[in-house]
Amino acid sequence: MTVAPVTLAVLIAATLIVAMLPLVLYRHLRKPLALDRRDAIVGIAVFTLFAMILERAFHGVVLSRAAAGGWLARPAVFVAYGALAAGVFEETGRYLGMRYLNRRYGASAGDGRAIGYGLGHGGAEAWFVGVLVWGQWAYLAWLANRGQLDAQLAGLPGEAVVRIQVMLSTLSVPSVAMLMLERVAALAIQVALSVLVWRGVRAGSRAVLPLAIALHALADVPAMLYQVRVLSAAWVEAVYFVLAALLVGALVKVCRAPRAAV
Repeated sequence: MTVAPVTLAVLIAATLIVAMLPLVLYRHLRKPLALDRRDAIVGIAVFTLFAMILERAFHGVVLSRAAAGGWLARPAVFVAYGALAAGVFEETGRYLGMRYLNRRYGASAGDGRAIGYGLGHGGAEAWFVGVLVWGQWAYLAWLANRGQLDAQLAGLPGEAVVRIQVMLSTLSVPSVAMLMLERVAALAIQVALSVLVWRGVRAGSRAVLPLAIALHALADVPAMLYQVRVLSAAWVEAVYFVLAALLVGALVKVCRAPRAAV
């Protein structure tokens, strides 16, 4: 089994783009929006704790106790469970992180604190969910093209080997492009939700937390529907393209306001 060279090249390029995007955006916006690296650090820490540790531990407990063919086997229930879990854990963490920043460092000019936090939160997601995973895929694809994959996977269980082979066999330029678009949209969503929650925290509104949870869950629904094969990849790509375009446009307006005031 081999991976087409053009597919491997696109996968490597997509990995580099997603890896650099939050860093480039932070550097570009740092001076105009007076971004503070402490906000980004809190965003990274919150995503790591709430999404990568607590949420995954929660999934492990739930899935280990869910019977085969039980309630989670129903597509609608699985989609609702996955989307809501992501919304509850990430937005609770974001809300607590924003409250900490507000108490510790106070308000920022415009939404600079929220955007810095969002780039940290969303950048951590881009790296954990995209860059690190895709980097492994690229390495395995490179081994497959050199005929060294079987030797590399010799010590793994047969089920794991089959999953890796299926993953590599389904890689294509359109699928990689869709994954990259999903990551870009996810970064825009994280920044937008950070602005929303920050404004709610500054206004002393507790209602912003359930609102953010609902919006986060809704944003995750297309990807979850793709996992249960209700939506095709083309539809998911179209949804996230439109969503990313709308959010980027809104965020550009948010970013322009402080510049105009200078």
